[in-house]
Amino acid sequence: MASIAVLARAIRSCLTSVQHKPILRATNVHKKCPGNCASLIHSSSRSSAYVTRQNIGVIGVPIHEGQPNMGVMYGPDVIREAGLISRLKEMGLTVKDRGDLKYEKFSQDTTQPGGYVKNSRTLGQALQKLSQTVCSIVTEHDEAVVALGGDHSLTIGSLHGHCQAEPDMCVVWVDAHADINVPHCSPSGNLHGMVLSFLVHELKEYIPHIPGFEWVKPCLSVNDIAYIGLRDVDKCESHILKQKGITCFTMHDVEKIGVAETLSRALDRINPKGNRPLHLSFDIDSFDPQVAPSTGTPSFGGLTYREGLYIAEELGSTGLVNMIDLVEVNPELGSQTEEEMTSKAAVNIICAALGETRMGYVPDNYQIPPKPL
Repeated sequence: MASIAVLARAIRSCLTSVQHKPILRATNVHKKCPGNCASLIHSSSRSSAYVTRQNIGVIGVPIHEGQPNMGVMYGPDVIREAGLISRLKEMGLTVKDRGDLKYEKFSQDTTQPGGYVKNSRTLGQALQKLSQTVCSIVTEHDEAVVALGGDHSLTIGSLHGHCQAEPDMCVVWVDAHADINVPHCSPSGNLHGMVLSFLVHELKEYIPHIPGFEWVKPCLSVNDIAYIGLRDVDKCESHILKQKGITCFTMHDVEKIGVAETLSRALDRINPKGNRPLHLSFDIDSFDPQVAPSTGTPSFGGLTYREGLYIAEELGSTGLVNMIDLVEVNPELGSQTEEEMTSKAAVNIICAALGETRMGYVPDNYQIPPKPL
């Protein structure tokens, strides 16, 4: 184990000695990457067939009906106010802010006879619209997508839409929670804890008819998913993870083998050849509450700021990230200082996953100005 730690430090030292810049994005995501685009995370034998796009489409998704805490609908606003758009532009990216998703709210939708999902008609209609929007942004506008939540239920729409645009994609799910309860086993009826159960083929038989969700068709295998940071898992979820053999690394694993080895093993499981586009679903509660306190379901013992940023920065260095969900920022929970900490952490994760590094970004045409006269 000591030799692994030494090797990991040597690799990080080597990487930080090189000036990185945002990875150039192809105009066609399925075009072969020219030259040697080997992933920095893995061995040089792993070459990339995809590169993240140079154009970024940002969409706010102020959905809050998938959980009980008001305020999460303001997440997109505070993440923008924390400087996201300007930061992305400073990285040399072309950014299109496509505003916030508009959706209809159905009255008397909170509870339904025999229902398992609260607000199902409102959420089902909204998430179908999000799926269509994400697919359009990727396929028609050739943009990588950043979805700003909003609660984690939005990922039913974003993942479904991404799957339609790039069927070979895989998912890195960074979260304190597994969010894979089947509806009739959910202890709360809140959709943000059931997201992946709607989308994986292997759980199709357990999904009852849910009003508003008739459009959802499974589009992922359990083999396409890797969890990092789990530490608050319901019994049904734990059973599913073990029975289906889903790749998951709890905080115990992160502490035992380190974040670098955790991420490396996760990608080896879901993307061994490094030729699949990545969907990063990052719940801000994956961070320890001391890092990101303004969130609805905090859980102590989470990722440090450095660990979370390492995951995002290393994923960004692969050039494979074509979709990011950043969810569960709730500015109404906590003080102004705590809200600012949380929203700034969200911005830093997004920028790192799209290619920003702690070495900073220098434009290709930058020159040191002449000394003043």
